[in-house]
Amino acid sequence: MSRYLKLIGLFWSTAIAAEMEYRVNFLLAALSSVGNLAGSLFGLFLFYGKGYTFAGWSWEAALLVLGIFTLLQGFSATFLAPNLNRIVRHVQEGTLDFVLLKPIRSQFWLSTHILSPWGLPDLVFGGILIGYAGTKLGLGIDDYLLSVIPLFFGLVILYSLWFMLGATSIWFVKIYNVTEVLRGLLEAGRYPMVAYPTAYRFFFTFVVPVAFLTTIPAEAMLGRSEITWLLGAGVLALMLFFASTWFWRFALRFYTSASS
Repeated sequence: MSRYLKLIGLFWSTAIAAEMEYRVNFLLAALSSVGNLAGSLFGLFLFYGKGYTFAGWSWEAALLVLGIFTLLQGFSATFLAPNLNRIVRHVQEGTLDFVLLKPIRSQFWLSTHILSPWGLPDLVFGGILIGYAGTKLGLGIDDYLLSVIPLFFGLVILYSLWFMLGATSIWFVKIYNVTEVLRGLLEAGRYPMVAYPTAYRFFFTFVVPVAFLTTIPAEAMLGRSEITWLLGAGVLALMLFFASTWFWRFALRFYTSASS
């Protein structure tokens, strides 16, 4: 374990040093984050500005969901997209051979090798939004801590889905459109699940588990999440993580190296 932690420190320090050579990109990323957040707030205001509310969700409670969604965007831009989108390039260029020859797990290397600081503005803005909404709702530190576990489960679910899509590049080299479809579906997490019709709620809970990413952590923070949903989130996260590991090993059986 200590060996892998040292590797992560080495990977990320090198990645940040390389990325900071283009500091203007950070400003552009911050402006992009502000624009996206403003658009999300405007969309939410269109509902609440005229007196309409999502059942059981006040304006501040809905802001919690949006804040968690913004955090997930930042997590994806910082950790997932820079690494997992490169799986396609490794397969296309044959550099996956070098990854497989390294004396560490290939899934670990592919998942942690790159860190992009351009997702940090979303992480900061998401935290500010959650803090603001929580203050208005009178939440304490215990309430925030209640959401840590389901939020962690949500991050594992998001990572596992993204990694399995990346692994399909061994069969289908050009999968950029598929990852964009996934990102488009995850946009539904901006709002509480009650905002959608019943059929959509079923889809975003049991088919594409968007509800486990934002709504359930927000409900835990508000102290009204049922234990069955929390257990379900944990079981789903564990199953998907092991499924991603199994699927990667299965996919490698069909990988034809550049040297063969």
